[in-house]
Amino acid sequence: MDAGSFDIRAVRTWIDGAFRPAQIRIENGVIVDIGPPHRGRAVTVPDDAVLLPGLVDSHVHVNEPGRTEWEGFRSATLAAAAGGVTTIVDMPLNSLPPTTTAEALEIKRAAAASSYIDVGFWGGAVPENLGALKPLHDAGVYGFKCFLSPSGVDEFGHLDTAQLNAAMEEVAALGSRLIVHAEDPALLAPDGALGRDYAAFLASRPPESEQSAIAAVIDAARRTGARAHILHLSDARSLPLLAAARAEGLDLTVETCPHYLTIVAEEIPDGAAEFKCCPPIREAGNRDLLWQGILDGVIDAIVSDHSPSTIDLKRAGGGDFGLAWGGISGLQVGLSAVWTEARHRRIPLETLLPLFTTGPARVAGLTDAGRIRVGAPAHFTAFGPEDVLRIDARRLMHRNPISAYDGRELRGRVRRTWLRGDQIFDVTEGGAGEAPRFRGLPAGRLLTAATAAPRPHEQELHRG
Repeated sequence: MDAGSFDIRAVRTWIDGAFRPAQIRIENGVIVDIGPPHRGRAVTVPDDAVLLPGLVDSHVHVNEPGRTEWEGFRSATLAAAAGGVTTIVDMPLNSLPPTTTAEALEIKRAAAASSYIDVGFWGGAVPENLGALKPLHDAGVYGFKCFLSPSGVDEFGHLDTAQLNAAMEEVAALGSRLIVHAEDPALLAPDGALGRDYAAFLASRPPESEQSAIAAVIDAARRTGARAHILHLSDARSLPLLAAARAEGLDLTVETCPHYLTIVAEEIPDGAAEFKCCPPIREAGNRDLLWQGILDGVIDAIVSDHSPSTIDLKRAGGGDFGLAWGGISGLQVGLSAVWTEARHRRIPLETLLPLFTTGPARVAGLTDAGRIRVGAPAHFTAFGPEDVLRIDARRLMHRNPISAYDGRELRGRVRRTWLRGDQIFDVTEGGAGEAPRFRGLPAGRLLTAATAAPRPHEQELHRG
């Protein structure tokens, strides 16, 4: 199938926060009409699958250039397509150079030019570029990422409290947003060996570190009026702080990740450093409270925080949780993993879909991604909610075959993905274990920030 003129129809199509039967007309990669199903030639989604907008992941570490052996744009965007994701926003660190100058952004864009899906970029706010963020903003980054604790790489320094406030003032003046890795370094254990016992690692990054850092972000947002976003929330007891700040009128959003919703500390084996991430995966009771935060509408987005590395780095120290690289490889399996847990909890798919589509799109200020509507790009994914998906890390599209999801049996599988009307991914019929096929892969587009994008709190987030 090419991106000329054609129809696609499904009995369950996710449109405006609900499933309904629809037939969609695509011309030159753009949706031009949406109506009820009717006779005539069309690509037909089977009745046991649902047609979704292409998913959006606003938190992906691609690492190219400089650390392409960890992950590159080709492997990352193949994995994304296989997971139903048609738009990612790349994080500014772990690549060399980091995206902290307009010149570094151009180097990143050149590396990303062969991506198979659409790619946008976050800039970085580090001590060295405070007061000089405007060139990066003008060059098209969606906002600025900062750390309040050491990032793990020397070339991307973290901000202290005074620098956080200065960054907030600057992004507020630019009309941009600050996205924050919120852990208070004063409450973290010193770097170094911790041993193979996961409990020691968990104790080294207590929930109080997130609570303290989030309180500092809220205070700075209150003082400056800046838009702020909390990255990869793992501590569910911080949710009341965030809910209260939003009730106060602060422009604050929050994301969590599939691994915090589907894996618990009690299940992590000794030395299994593929489960190490920062902030850490916490206990089962905390996971229950995160799910309640989803049901209560406090959490805006579920994103992968795909942060891969080589196997050697993940196995550093022979499985010592203090020495291994921290990061979960999960870009390809996020929706399936979260849906498996939601299904177990009797939470409908409709509740999840905004958090994988319009939620992360609004966090980044993307106006057309994550929705099926006239005028939007024809990005779709067909998802079989009852399909069985057995994860073998060696067969994932990620560059390095190591994943916290290895060996899991999930429910729900992406069957096909379209980018601007081009079918770029499909799983052959006949069995969940068969190899996927990528065909007719077009180049994705490198996106620039829309300066008039509405603020996330100004648009209703459908919760299903």
